[in-house]
Amino acid sequence: MFSARWQIDAKFGHKQTVLELLKKWEREIGSQVGISDLEFRIMTGSIGAREATVESHHQVQSLAQLEEFFAKIGKIDAHAKWGKEMEPYVVSGTSLWQILRIVE
Repeated sequence: MFSARWQIDAKFGHKQTVLELLKKWEREIGSQVGISDLEFRIMTGSIGAREATVESHHQVQSLAQLEEFFAKIGKIDAHAKWGKEMEPYVVSGTSLWQILRIVE
């Protein structure tokens, strides 16, 4: 089992907008690709992390399931449109995917 983490940093004063847009993605795009099956969570920096950091976590059974997820969202025009809507509110170059193996 794996945890796929996508991390971005919000521009100063725009974290709430980033959170709202990520929730919009969950409702409108993620729902089309079975996000409810991936134990999707949204997290923000609190203690020992940058306050501007926003992460989404997706739990997958296999890397094949993650690849299937990526393939599906890549075919949704609304996903690309959402990315352009999100862009003005995030620090350029901070987007990062990390895939961690869950051992327990």
